Amino acid sequence: MSLRLNYNDVSPHGMRALGGAHGYVAQSGLPKRLVELVYLRVSQINGCSYCVDMHSRALMGEGMPVEKLFLVPVWRESGSYFDDRERAALAWAETVTRIAGTGVPEAAYQAAAAVFAPKELADLTIAIGLMNAYNRLAVAFGAGPAGAA
Repeated sequence: MSLRLNYNDVSPHGMRALGGAHGYVAQSGLPKRLVELVYLRVSQINGCSYCVDMHSRALMGEGMPVEKLFLVPVWRESGSYFDDRERAALAWAETVTRIAGTGVPEAAYQAAAAVFAPKELADLTIAIGLMNAYNRLAVAFGAGPAGAA
């Protein structure tokens, strides 16, 4: 798909507002690699090739082994590749991203709250919501991965 609309150019104030939320998440105290992992999983669910490409590259830059990166879509079946916090963050990201179809069951909330402190969970949820917004912009307006024709 080719770029339909350059949303950065036509709505710079809106994109700066999203950038402010992105900056907040970056300084929230959540580990960068965990946030990038969540961004990647949300982007995979939403089918955002631009964001999957960007966050895969970021995770490799953070030292994530390629074998682990390949297993993100099937993290539940990946044994010990993902630690408890990563697994909880990925489960929460999936639940919150798929909220229209699943709601947020109490068990999902309790599982996330057992691993993350209240502020961490709030900040993680902000990150998930932010990535859903970025994905919708990129998919709606045809942004593709870097280097794609």
